[in-house]
Amino acid sequence: MKIAFIYDVIYPYVKGGAEKRNWELARRLAAKGHEIHIFGVKSWDGPRCIMDSGVYLHGVSRPRSLYLGSGRRSIRQVLFFSVSVIAPLLTSRFDIIDCCAFPYLPFFAVRIISWLKKIPLVVTWQEVWGDYWYDYLGYLKGVPARGIETAVIKFADNIVVHSGKVRDELVASGVNRMISVIPHGADFELIDDAPAAAETPDLIFSGRLIRDKNTDILVKAVARIKETLAGVKCFIIGEGPEKKRLLELRNGLGLEKNIVFMDFQPYRYLISLMKASKIFILPSQREGFAIAVIEALACGLPVITVRHPMNAAVGLIRDGENGFISDLNPYDIANKSLALLQDVHLRKRFSAAAKKSAEGYDWDSITSGYEDFYFRLLKQGSIKI
Repeated sequence: MKIAFIYDVIYPYVKGGAEKRNWELARRLAAKGHEIHIFGVKSWDGPRCIMDSGVYLHGVSRPRSLYLGSGRRSIRQVLFFSVSVIAPLLTSRFDIIDCCAFPYLPFFAVRIISWLKKIPLVVTWQEVWGDYWYDYLGYLKGVPARGIETAVIKFADNIVVHSGKVRDELVASGVNRMISVIPHGADFELIDDAPAAAETPDLIFSGRLIRDKNTDILVKAVARIKETLAGVKCFIIGEGPEKKRLLELRNGLGLEKNIVFMDFQPYRYLISLMKASKIFILPSQREGFAIAVIEALACGLPVITVRHPMNAAVGLIRDGENGFISDLNPYDIANKSLALLQDVHLRKRFSAAAKKSAEGYDWDSITSGYEDFYFRLLKQGSIKI
Protein backbone atom coordinates (compact mmCIF):
# COMPACT_ATOMS: atom_id res chain seq x y z
CA MET A 1 0.00 0.00 0.00
CA LYS A 2 0.98 3.60 -0.57
CA ILE A 3 -0.28 5.62 2.40
CA ALA A 4 -0.27 9.37 3.15
CA PHE A 5 -0.49 10.70 6.70
CA ILE A 6 -1.70 14.30 6.94
CA TYR A 7 -1.01 16.51 9.96
CA ASP A 8 0.54 19.95 10.09
CA VAL A 9 3.34 18.99 12.51
CA ILE A 10 5.73 16.06 12.19
CA TYR A 11 7.50 14.03 14.87
CA PRO A 12 10.20 14.39 16.17
CA TYR A 13 10.40 18.06 15.16
CA VAL A 14 7.26 18.69 17.21
CA LYS A 15 6.33 16.25 19.95
CA GLY A 16 2.73 15.39 20.81
CA GLY A 17 0.26 12.53 20.72
CA ALA A 18 -1.02 12.82 17.13
CA GLU A 19 2.41 13.27 15.54
CA LYS A 20 3.85 10.48 17.71
CA ARG A 21 1.08 8.14 16.57
CA ASN A 22 1.70 8.98 12.91
CA TRP A 23 5.43 8.37 13.27
CA GLU A 24 5.17 5.07 15.13
CA LEU A 25 2.69 3.71 12.58
CA ALA A 26 4.59 5.09 9.59
CA ARG A 27 7.97 3.60 10.37
CA ARG A 28 6.49 0.21 11.26
CA LEU A 29 4.33 0.10 8.13
CA ALA A 30 7.39 1.07 6.06
CA ALA A 31 9.31 -1.82 7.65
CA LYS A 32 6.49 -4.11 6.48
CA GLY A 33 7.13 -3.04 2.88
CA HIS A 34 4.51 -0.29 2.45
CA GLU A 35 5.35 3.10 0.94
CA ILE A 36 4.61 5.71 3.59
CA HIS A 37 4.52 9.50 3.23
CA ILE A 38 3.94 12.07 5.99
CA PHE A 39 2.89 15.60 4.96
CA GLY A 40 3.39 18.52 7.33
CA VAL A 41 5.25 21.80 7.69
CA LYS A 42 8.99 21.83 6.90
CA SER A 43 10.74 21.92 10.27
CA TRP A 44 14.15 20.78 9.04
CA ASP A 45 17.00 22.19 6.99
CA GLY A 46 17.65 20.92 3.49
CA PRO A 47 15.29 19.59 0.81
CA ARG A 48 11.52 19.71 1.16
CA CYS A 49 11.30 15.91 1.04
CA ILE A 50 13.60 13.74 3.16
CA MET A 51 13.58 10.09 4.15
CA ASP A 52 13.84 8.92 7.75
CA SER A 53 13.57 5.27 8.80
CA GLY A 54 12.14 4.38 5.40
CA VAL A 55 9.43 7.06 5.62
CA TYR A 56 9.12 10.01 3.22
CA LEU A 57 8.68 13.29 5.12
CA HIS A 58 7.24 16.15 3.04
CA GLY A 59 7.58 19.73 4.22
CA VAL A 60 4.90 21.48 2.19
CA SER A 61 5.00 24.85 3.96
CA ARG A 62 7.35 26.66 6.31
CA PRO A 63 6.70 26.46 10.04
CA ARG A 64 5.15 29.36 11.88
CA SER A 65 4.57 29.88 15.58
CA LEU A 66 2.54 26.94 16.83
CA TYR A 67 1.02 28.95 19.68
CA LEU A 68 -0.12 32.52 20.16
CA GLY A 69 1.00 34.61 23.12
CA SER A 70 -2.25 33.61 24.82
CA GLY A 71 -1.16 29.96 24.68
CA ARG A 72 -3.81 29.03 22.11
CA ARG A 73 -2.99 27.21 18.88
CA SER A 74 -2.20 29.68 16.08
CA ILE A 75 -4.41 29.43 12.98
CA ARG A 76 -1.80 30.90 10.58
CA GLN A 77 0.26 27.73 10.28
CA VAL A 78 -2.88 25.64 9.83
CA LEU A 79 -4.19 27.89 7.05
CA PHE A 80 -0.93 27.90 5.11
CA PHE A 81 -0.53 24.14 5.51
CA SER A 82 -4.13 23.48 4.42
CA VAL A 83 -3.52 25.31 1.13
CA SER A 84 0.01 23.99 0.60
CA VAL A 85 -0.90 20.31 0.96
CA ILE A 86 -3.41 20.42 -1.93
CA ALA A 87 -0.94 20.35 -4.84
CA PRO A 88 1.19 17.40 -3.67
CA LEU A 89 -1.91 15.33 -2.94
CA LEU A 90 -3.46 16.15 -6.31
CA THR A 91 -0.29 15.25 -8.21
CA SER A 92 0.35 11.96 -6.39
CA ARG A 93 -1.57 8.73 -6.16
CA PHE A 94 -2.15 7.05 -2.81
CA ASP A 95 -4.11 3.97 -1.83
CA ILE A 96 -5.08 5.41 1.58
CA ILE A 97 -5.05 8.89 3.09
CA ASP A 98 -5.03 9.12 6.90
CA CYS A 99 -5.83 12.64 8.14
CA CYS A 100 -6.06 13.89 11.72
CA ALA A 101 -9.39 15.58 12.32
CA PHE A 102 -7.82 18.38 14.38
CA PRO A 103 -6.93 21.14 13.51
CA TYR A 104 -9.92 20.64 11.19
CA LEU A 105 -9.14 23.01 8.30
CA PRO A 106 -6.85 20.60 6.40
CA PHE A 107 -9.63 18.00 6.52
CA PHE A 108 -11.84 19.87 4.03
CA ALA A 109 -9.18 20.06 1.33
CA VAL A 110 -8.16 16.45 1.91
CA ARG A 111 -11.82 15.30 1.91
CA ILE A 112 -12.46 16.83 -1.52
CA ILE A 113 -9.24 15.38 -2.94
CA SER A 114 -10.05 11.91 -1.61
CA TRP A 115 -13.46 12.09 -3.28
CA LEU A 116 -12.13 13.39 -6.60
CA LYS A 117 -9.42 10.75 -6.76
CA LYS A 118 -11.56 7.97 -5.25
CA ILE A 119 -9.09 7.35 -2.40
CA PRO A 120 -10.35 6.02 0.95
CA LEU A 121 -9.90 8.67 3.65
CA VAL A 122 -9.34 7.67 7.28
CA VAL A 123 -10.08 10.41 9.81
CA THR A 124 -8.41 10.00 13.20
CA TRP A 125 -10.00 11.81 16.13
CA GLN A 126 -7.92 12.69 19.17
CA GLU A 127 -10.66 14.57 21.03
CA VAL A 128 -14.13 16.08 20.66
CA TRP A 129 -14.31 19.59 22.09
CA GLY A 130 -18.01 20.46 21.73
CA ASP A 131 -19.02 23.14 24.21
CA TYR A 132 -15.42 23.43 25.40
CA TRP A 133 -14.81 25.72 22.44
CA TYR A 134 -16.70 28.44 24.32
CA ASP A 135 -14.37 28.15 27.31
CA TYR A 136 -11.30 28.03 25.09
CA LEU A 137 -12.09 30.94 22.73
CA GLY A 138 -15.03 32.74 24.31
CA TYR A 139 -18.55 32.59 22.93
CA LEU A 140 -18.12 34.77 19.80
CA LYS A 141 -15.07 32.90 18.48
CA GLY A 142 -16.24 29.61 19.93
CA VAL A 143 -19.42 29.50 17.81
CA PRO A 144 -17.65 29.28 14.42
CA ALA A 145 -14.98 26.96 15.83
CA ARG A 146 -17.60 24.56 17.08
CA GLY A 147 -19.43 24.89 13.76
CA ILE A 148 -16.28 23.79 11.92
CA GLU A 149 -15.88 20.81 14.24
CA THR A 150 -19.52 19.87 13.66
CA ALA A 151 -19.00 20.03 9.88
CA VAL A 152 -15.99 17.70 10.10
CA ILE A 153 -18.05 15.30 12.20
CA LYS A 154 -20.78 15.35 9.53
CA PHE A 155 -18.52 14.65 6.55
CA ALA A 156 -15.97 12.28 8.09
CA ASP A 157 -16.17 8.59 7.22
CA ASN A 158 -13.85 5.75 8.22
CA ILE A 159 -13.37 7.30 11.66
CA VAL A 160 -10.71 5.99 14.02
CA VAL A 161 -10.63 7.01 17.68
CA HIS A 162 -8.18 5.98 20.38
CA SER A 163 -10.54 5.57 23.32
CA GLY A 164 -14.13 4.57 24.01
CA LYS A 165 -14.67 8.00 25.54
CA VAL A 166 -14.05 9.79 22.22
CA ARG A 167 -16.22 7.24 20.38
CA ASP A 168 -19.11 7.92 22.77
CA GLU A 169 -18.70 11.68 22.33
CA LEU A 170 -18.84 11.35 18.55
CA VAL A 171 -21.97 9.21 18.79
CA ALA A 172 -23.52 11.83 21.08
CA SER A 173 -22.61 14.44 18.46
CA GLY A 174 -24.66 12.63 15.84
CA VAL A 175 -22.27 10.16 14.22
CA ASN A 176 -24.24 7.05 13.21
CA ARG A 177 -21.47 5.53 11.09
CA MET A 178 -18.95 2.89 12.02
CA ILE A 179 -16.30 4.13 14.45
CA SER A 180 -13.20 2.00 14.96
CA VAL A 181 -11.46 2.17 18.35
CA ILE A 182 -7.72 1.57 17.95
CA PRO A 183 -5.62 2.74 20.93
CA HIS A 184 -2.19 4.29 20.97
CA GLY A 185 0.75 2.22 22.16
CA ALA A 186 4.27 2.12 23.52
CA ASP A 187 7.57 0.83 22.17
CA PHE A 188 7.95 -2.21 24.42
CA GLU A 189 11.20 -3.36 22.82
CA LEU A 190 12.87 -0.02 23.50
CA ILE A 191 11.36 0.20 27.00
CA ASP A 192 12.71 -3.24 27.92
CA ASP A 193 16.13 -2.37 26.49
CA ALA A 194 16.61 1.15 27.90
CA PRO A 195 18.50 1.37 31.22
CA ALA A 196 17.27 3.53 34.08
CA ALA A 197 18.82 7.00 34.08
CA ALA A 198 21.36 8.10 36.67
CA GLU A 199 18.93 10.80 37.83
CA THR A 200 16.27 9.54 40.23
CA PRO A 201 13.21 11.82 40.23
CA ASP A 202 10.41 11.10 42.66
CA LEU A 203 7.82 12.58 40.30
CA ILE A 204 7.93 13.04 36.54
CA PHE A 205 5.72 14.79 34.01
CA SER A 206 6.16 14.81 30.22
CA GLY A 207 4.01 16.77 27.80
CA ARG A 208 3.36 20.09 26.14
CA LEU A 209 3.37 22.99 28.56
CA ILE A 210 -0.03 24.39 27.70
CA ARG A 211 -2.84 25.60 29.90
CA ASP A 212 -4.98 22.46 29.73
CA LYS A 213 -2.16 20.28 31.07
CA ASN A 214 -2.49 22.10 34.43
CA THR A 215 1.22 21.76 35.12
CA ASP A 216 0.91 24.65 37.58
CA ILE A 217 -1.19 22.34 39.78
CA LEU A 218 1.74 19.91 39.82
CA VAL A 219 4.15 22.69 40.83
CA LYS A 220 1.86 23.65 43.71
CA ALA A 221 1.51 19.98 44.70
CA VAL A 222 5.30 19.71 44.97
CA ALA A 223 5.24 22.64 47.39
CA ARG A 224 2.77 20.69 49.54
CA ILE A 225 4.84 17.49 49.32
CA LYS A 226 7.97 19.43 50.34
CA GLU A 227 6.35 20.20 53.70
CA THR A 228 6.64 16.46 54.47
CA LEU A 229 9.54 15.37 52.23
CA ALA A 230 11.97 18.28 52.03
CA GLY A 231 14.14 16.63 49.37
CA VAL A 232 11.36 15.70 46.97
CA LYS A 233 12.51 15.91 43.35
CA CYS A 234 10.21 16.46 40.35
CA PHE A 235 11.19 16.54 36.67
CA ILE A 236 8.93 18.48 34.30
CA ILE A 237 9.81 17.62 30.70
CA GLY A 238 8.31 19.57 27.83
CA GLU A 239 8.04 22.84 25.97
CA GLY A 240 5.25 25.30 25.33
CA PRO A 241 3.80 28.74 26.01
CA GLU A 242 3.27 28.08 29.73
CA LYS A 243 6.95 27.45 30.50
CA LYS A 244 7.88 31.00 31.52
CA ARG A 245 4.93 31.26 33.89
CA LEU A 246 5.71 27.85 35.39
CA LEU A 247 9.34 28.82 36.02
CA GLU A 248 8.18 31.99 37.74
CA LEU A 249 5.76 29.98 39.88
CA ARG A 250 8.46 27.47 40.82
CA ASN A 251 10.89 30.22 41.80
CA GLY A 252 8.22 32.14 43.69
CA LEU A 253 7.49 29.04 45.79
CA GLY A 254 11.18 28.46 46.49
CA LEU A 255 11.26 25.13 44.66
CA GLU A 256 14.38 25.67 42.54
CA LYS A 257 16.06 22.64 44.14
CA ASN A 258 12.96 20.49 43.96
CA ILE A 259 11.69 20.98 40.40
CA VAL A 260 13.88 20.51 37.33
CA PHE A 261 12.58 21.75 33.97
CA MET A 262 13.88 20.05 30.83
CA ASP A 263 12.97 20.54 27.17
CA PHE A 264 11.62 17.53 25.27
CA GLN A 265 14.24 14.79 25.34
CA PRO A 266 15.19 12.04 22.88
CA TYR A 267 12.70 9.22 23.31
CA ARG A 268 15.16 6.66 24.68
CA TYR A 269 16.41 9.07 27.33
CA LEU A 270 12.84 10.01 28.29
CA ILE A 271 12.11 6.32 28.85
CA SER A 272 15.30 6.03 30.93
CA LEU A 273 14.11 8.93 33.09
CA MET A 274 10.70 7.30 33.52
CA LYS A 275 12.31 4.02 34.55
CA ALA A 276 14.36 5.88 37.19
CA SER A 277 11.30 7.70 38.58
CA LYS A 278 8.74 6.67 41.19
CA ILE A 279 5.47 8.27 40.02
CA PHE A 280 4.19 9.75 36.76
CA ILE A 281 1.89 12.74 37.22
CA LEU A 282 -0.59 13.90 34.57
CA PRO A 283 -2.81 16.72 35.89
CA SER A 284 -4.27 17.34 32.42
CA GLN A 285 -8.01 17.97 32.16
CA ARG A 286 -8.12 17.28 28.40
CA GLU A 287 -6.72 14.10 26.88
CA GLY A 288 -8.03 11.99 24.01
CA PHE A 289 -5.84 9.09 25.12
CA ALA A 290 -2.43 10.09 26.66
CA ILE A 291 0.41 8.09 25.12
CA ALA A 292 2.69 9.17 27.97
CA VAL A 293 0.47 7.32 30.44
CA ILE A 294 0.85 4.01 28.57
CA GLU A 295 4.61 4.60 28.34
CA ALA A 296 4.79 5.28 32.06
CA LEU A 297 2.72 2.21 32.93
CA ALA A 298 4.93 0.06 30.66
CA CYS A 299 7.93 1.38 32.61
CA GLY A 300 6.29 0.22 35.84
CA LEU A 301 5.35 3.71 37.01
CA PRO A 302 2.18 4.27 39.03
CA VAL A 303 0.25 7.12 37.41
CA ILE A 304 -1.69 9.89 39.10
CA THR A 305 -4.10 11.68 36.78
CA VAL A 306 -7.13 13.84 37.43
CA ARG A 307 -10.85 13.28 37.37
CA HIS A 308 -12.32 15.38 34.55
CA PRO A 309 -14.97 14.64 31.89
CA MET A 310 -12.53 15.52 29.08
CA ASN A 311 -9.65 13.39 30.38
CA ALA A 312 -9.67 10.00 28.63
CA ALA A 313 -6.50 9.02 30.52
CA VAL A 314 -8.67 8.00 33.47
CA GLY A 315 -9.76 5.02 31.38
CA LEU A 316 -6.21 3.67 31.60
CA ILE A 317 -6.03 3.91 35.39
CA ARG A 318 -7.59 1.49 37.86
CA ASP A 319 -7.91 3.74 40.87
CA GLY A 320 -6.03 2.27 43.82
CA GLU A 321 -4.38 -0.48 41.73
CA ASN A 322 -2.00 0.90 39.10
CA GLY A 323 -2.36 4.54 40.10
CA PHE A 324 -4.73 7.11 41.52
CA ILE A 325 -7.42 9.30 40.01
CA SER A 326 -7.20 12.61 41.84
CA ASP A 327 -9.33 15.70 42.17
CA LEU A 328 -7.97 18.63 40.18
CA ASN A 329 -6.22 20.39 43.04
CA PRO A 330 -2.66 20.34 44.44
CA TYR A 331 -3.76 19.02 47.84
CA ASP A 332 -5.23 15.76 46.56
CA ILE A 333 -2.35 15.19 44.13
CA ALA A 334 0.14 15.83 46.95
CA ASN A 335 -1.63 13.47 49.35
CA LYS A 336 -1.81 10.66 46.81
CA SER A 337 1.81 11.18 45.84
CA LEU A 338 2.88 11.03 49.48
CA ALA A 339 0.95 7.79 49.99
CA LEU A 340 3.11 6.17 47.29
CA LEU A 341 6.38 7.91 48.12
CA GLN A 342 6.21 6.95 51.79
CA ASP A 343 5.10 3.34 51.32
CA VAL A 344 7.62 1.28 49.34
CA HIS A 345 5.49 -1.89 49.46
CA LEU A 346 2.43 -0.04 48.11
CA ARG A 347 4.51 1.48 45.33
CA LYS A 348 5.90 -1.94 44.35
CA ARG A 349 2.40 -3.38 44.20
CA PHE A 350 1.22 -0.47 42.03
CA SER A 351 4.31 -0.86 39.83
CA ALA A 352 3.58 -4.52 39.11
CA ALA A 353 -0.05 -3.70 38.32
CA ALA A 354 1.07 -0.83 36.07
CA LYS A 355 3.23 -3.11 33.91
CA LYS A 356 0.45 -5.67 33.62
CA SER A 357 -2.14 -3.05 32.64
CA ALA A 358 0.11 -1.85 29.78
CA GLU A 359 0.05 -5.28 28.13
CA GLY A 360 -1.71 -5.23 24.79
CA TYR A 361 -0.67 -1.66 23.97
CA ASP A 362 2.41 -2.57 21.94
CA TRP A 363 2.89 -0.46 18.80
CA ASP A 364 3.80 -3.53 16.75
CA SER A 365 0.47 -5.26 17.35
CA ILE A 366 -1.43 -1.98 16.99
CA THR A 367 0.28 -1.38 13.62
CA SER A 368 -0.87 -4.81 12.45
CA GLY A 369 -4.41 -3.82 13.42
CA TYR A 370 -4.15 -0.64 11.34
CA GLU A 371 -2.74 -2.60 8.42
CA ASP A 372 -5.76 -4.92 8.47
CA PHE A 373 -8.07 -1.91 8.77
CA TYR A 374 -6.51 -0.22 5.72
CA PHE A 375 -6.71 -3.43 3.67
CA ARG A 376 -10.42 -3.79 4.52
CA LEU A 377 -11.07 -0.24 3.28
CA LEU A 378 -9.33 -0.99 0.00
CA LYS A 379 -11.42 -4.10 -0.49
CA GLN A 380 -14.63 -2.16 0.17
CA GLY A 381 -13.66 0.30 -2.56
CA SER A 382 -16.44 2.77 -1.78
CA ILE A 383 -15.95 6.52 -1.52
CA LYS A 384 -18.73 8.64 -0.04
CA ILE A 385 -19.41 12.36 -0.19
